[in-house]
Amino acid sequence: MTTAAPGQAGVETSGKSSTPVVDAVVGASRALVAIAARSLGAAGEEVTLPQYRALVVLASRGPQRVVDLAGFLDVTASTATRMCDRLAGKGLVRRRRLSTDRRSVRVSISAAGLDLVAAVTQRRRRDIQAIVERMSSADRDQLVATLRMFADAAGEVPEQDWSLGWGVDDG
Repeated sequence: MTTAAPGQAGVETSGKSSTPVVDAVVGASRALVAIAARSLGAAGEEVTLPQYRALVVLASRGPQRVVDLAGFLDVTASTATRMCDRLAGKGLVRRRRLSTDRRSVRVSISAAGLDLVAAVTQRRRRDIQAIVERMSSADRDQLVATLRMFADAAGEVPEQDWSLGWGVDDG
């Protein structure tokens, strides 16, 4: 394993040569994780980043069986169950046993959970806006196209498709 100065392309890690695109995405992800952590901390709820990710999945994809939520989060079903227990205890999600299979539990985001996601997203948007305003118009246009392709490749649901709250289950 070798290291190099920040920003240097082709850095070798774990015996594999890194590409400039991977280096650029990793650098951007560090900045975005820092923004995410700050925005989550400013929300005033004690929610971890993985718990917040679960809330975003529920907000964007609607109510889920715990096993399906675990799949989206790439965690075990038992980990997702514990996470949902904590979120339910904070009033951020609701759980319901399915009438067709009493062993299966469906989890949905509550109105309070959706409010938390909205507050964190609003703070995150302000922080990102301040950064992108330092870029040229042409660079911003290029960034939009590239990030949309990246999000699509990652399987993310576009925010405009879920931000109106269709994933909420108040029942």
